[in-house]
Amino acid sequence: MLLSTDIWVGALIRRAEIGGGFAMVIRKGDARAGTVLVKVLNRPLNTARLYAEATRLDGERVWMQPAPSDQEPDLDRYIERAMRVDPDIWVVEIDDREGRHFLVEPVEPG
Repeated sequence: MLLSTDIWVGALIRRAEIGGGFAMVIRKGDARAGTVLVKVLNRPLNTARLYAEATRLDGERVWMQPAPSDQEPDLDRYIERAMRVDPDIWVVEIDDREGRHFLVEPVEPG
């Protein structure tokens, strides 16, 4: 059984904090079944990455990079479009000096 989105997001934020990063919810979606976008900022390199959750055919949760850019304004435009399409979406922003995403599920190469 999968965790509700609000509990999963709380765990992600806690992992980031324990690892030395800073994370916060930018947009709260449906607490039980909202999908999640994770934006990771690496301020020393002035880059950003965006991860979107997806489900493989076998039911496994994976993460992919839906936008090819590493520039924050480009990713923010993608997030704005996603929020218009899906009102239940969550957005979590992680600021980490090493650019770590703190996701424990598989991340597909981007």
